[in-house]
Amino acid sequence: MPTKDKRYRVLPGPEGILPPAAALMGVLPPDLGMGLVEGEALPEKKVMEVIAEKILTRRNPTLFPGPLLVWAWTPETQKKATAVLEMAREIPGARIICMPDYRPIYPKIDPEAVFSPCHPNLTIWHNKIEVCMLIDAHCHFVNVTLKMIRGGTKCYTITLCANDVHEDSVAAMGPCDVEKIVRLKETIIKVRDSGKIIPWAYTREGKEEIRHCSNKKMFVIRPENALRHDSTGSKEEEVPPGFSHHLEHGIDENEE
Repeated sequence: MPTKDKRYRVLPGPEGILPPAAALMGVLPPDLGMGLVEGEALPEKKVMEVIAEKILTRRNPTLFPGPLLVWAWTPETQKKATAVLEMAREIPGARIICMPDYRPIYPKIDPEAVFSPCHPNLTIWHNKIEVCMLIDAHCHFVNVTLKMIRGGTKCYTITLCANDVHEDSVAAMGPCDVEKIVRLKETIIKVRDSGKIIPWAYTREGKEEIRHCSNKKMFVIRPENALRHDSTGSKEEEVPPGFSHHLEHGIDENEE
C-alpha cells in the first residue's frame, strides 16, 4: 500500500492474487492529449516514446487486437486495422494473437491462436510474453484483464483504446484513431532506427527464441523472411513483410 508521500505506481507484476484497481489508488484517466505511464500523466508524445522503447526491447512483443478491431464491422475499423498491421510490421519479432470475443474458452484454449480476456495469463505464460499491446476491446473487459495480467505475470501492458486511457495499464493512450496509430508507428520507427536501443528480436537470445518457436504463423513478419540484423542493428537484407494468422484456428475447434 502506498504511503501518503508516495503515489501508487502501475508496474508490471506479479503483484499478487488481488491487485487493486488503479482508480481506487488514485490513478485516474488524464486530460485529453495526455497518456499514462506507470500511473503518471504525461504528454502523448512522451508516452509514445516510452511505448516504442518497451515494445521494441522487451521479450516477445505481442499485439492483442480485440473484437472492435478484428471483425472489420465499419469502414473506419478497416482503416484502423490496416494502420495497426502496418505499425506491427515495424516491430521486429512482433506477433499478433487475436482476441476474437470474450468467451471463457475452457479447457481447450489454444494459447498460440487466441487471447481470451477471461484467462489472459494462459496465453502470456505459454508464449513467454513480456510486453503486450491491447487494442480496441470493450473497456470493462480490458480493465479486468489488465488487473489479471498485472497480478500474475511480469508482462508490460500497453493499451490503445478507442475511447479513453486505461489507468490499469502500465502505459496507455486514448482515444486512439487512425492518425494516432500512424504517429505511434512513426515513433516506433524513429526509436528503432536511432541506434540508442537494440530490439529484442535482434539480440542473440531473441533470434534463438524466434527460431525455435513452434508456431511461426503468429509472427507478423515470418522469421524466415525477417530482416537480418547483427547485434548493432545493421541491415544485411530486406524483404517485403508478410502476415499470416488463421483466426478461425483456436476458435471453432474450441467452441463450447
